[in-house]
Amino acid sequence: MYFPWIGFFDLMRLSNAFVHYDDVELTRGLFNRVQVKTPHGTKMLTVPLKKGGRDRLINQSLISYESDWVVKHRSTLLHSYQKKKCLEDCISIFDAVHAQNHTTLNHLTKASIITISKYLGLDENTKFHDSQNLNIIGSSSDRLLKITSNLKGSTYLTGHGALNYLDHDLFEQNGIEVNYINYNFKSYDQVFGAFTPYVTILDAIAHLGTDAKGILQSTKVNWREAVERPEKLRP
Repeated sequence: MYFPWIGFFDLMRLSNAFVHYDDVELTRGLFNRVQVKTPHGTKMLTVPLKKGGRDRLINQSLISYESDWVVKHRSTLLHSYQKKKCLEDCISIFDAVHAQNHTTLNHLTKASIITISKYLGLDENTKFHDSQNLNIIGSSSDRLLKITSNLKGSTYLTGHGALNYLDHDLFEQNGIEVNYINYNFKSYDQVFGAFTPYVTILDAIAHLGTDAKGILQSTKVNWREAVERPEKLRP
């Protein structure tokens, strides 16, 4: 994802191995866009992609630079957070990520994720992996199980979307526990209205700097509890 929301990084904080799963089909969602609060309401920062086949993978999705969207994204952040104490940190991260002219979506999104992880110190206890480099074949739950086993994992932690497709029994039959993240965040005085976690983490960084790590307070729950009460997992 592109400068993801805080929940993405809480998932990372709770893991010691994090897999960039980008050799899979690009579907509709927040892979190339993220919300940011502005004086005129919530706005999407969208990375435009070149037209391609419907079955293209995330790591094959080419970025379009026909418009000056990078400049516009930067301007939006500057305008939205111009009075926040850590604006310079926010913009420095943005500039560092865009210092390289990324050609594919996965390179850009990984750069945004890793740069922020290092800034918050989340990389100290978490090792990053790319699914495309693991050379593991399969699909859906079977492949996720093989990746977890390959990395010597005893627990697979995932987000709520997996409730719709993950074969929990398959993991348990192979001695791997499945956990879901139970989102919980410490709110802060956000600009332009009431607090919402559903915006880019650059929002928290502009307000709090490295202290943004302190708002990450999510926990893990076993998949059975998640299945029984999925509404309790949302922030």
